[in-house]
Amino acid sequence: MASAPQATNLPVLFNDLVPLNSQDHAKFRSRPLDGAHFLKNQHAIPLTAEEFTQAQRDYPIIFSAGPDPVPLALMGMNEGVNVYLDENGKYRAPAYVPAYIRRYPFMLARLRPDSQELSLCFDPTCEALGEFDEGEALFEDGQPSETTKNILSFCEDFERAVQGTAFFMEELKKHDLLMDGELKIEHPTLAQPFVYQGFQMVNEEKLRELRGDELRKLNQNGALPLIYAHLFSLQKMRDLFAQQAADGKVPNLPPQVNAVN
Repeated sequence: MASAPQATNLPVLFNDLVPLNSQDHAKFRSRPLDGAHFLKNQHAIPLTAEEFTQAQRDYPIIFSAGPDPVPLALMGMNEGVNVYLDENGKYRAPAYVPAYIRRYPFMLARLRPDSQELSLCFDPTCEALGEFDEGEALFEDGQPSETTKNILSFCEDFERAVQGTAFFMEELKKHDLLMDGELKIEHPTLAQPFVYQGFQMVNEEKLRELRGDELRKLNQNGALPLIYAHLFSLQKMRDLFAQQAADGKVPNLPPQVNAVN
């Protein structure tokens, strides 16, 4: 069902990556997009741990499969399906927008594998950036504008949140709390239930079996509230399925029964 960020050199959403600089991009401006069209085929978006409390109200929070799982906010139950956006690429209803989305088309990246220095880069295929007459200038007199400084600050905050997320994931692995997830959803028109796999979730049984001192440490370092936010959010997976069925986007579901009340 859900997958980790793409197994290429480019992360989710990014089609290309170019370092922002005052020589090549002196006349570049940033303008708002009329809808998040770049999200229309994205069913899962990386999420930082500090966002769990807000995100769990609107999205199921799961963990990708594999030995190095990352938290994901589900926007659809199947790859290529996003039920949160309408045909114009706009949110159907008010919902929390993950920082990963708000950061796009910018990110901090290492230009050389042997360097620890991070540079502000952007996706040149994004229509929000270019030599436009309107929008916020990225450079003024050859120096980063206030807009660019704010973008850089946001990206730096995001990287710090990523480090905090890595600590949270290590805590889950240290206590062996993750297990392969499986969700079965019955549908009245089909003899067999829909079965969704390919993700990880917290094992509630193992969580209950933790010793008191282990639970206390998880509570003190902030991991325990995040675990429960994740577990509470899983209830929304059925809501996602129902919306996909209403939209006619559940694989192998007969069209005449796609309307869900």
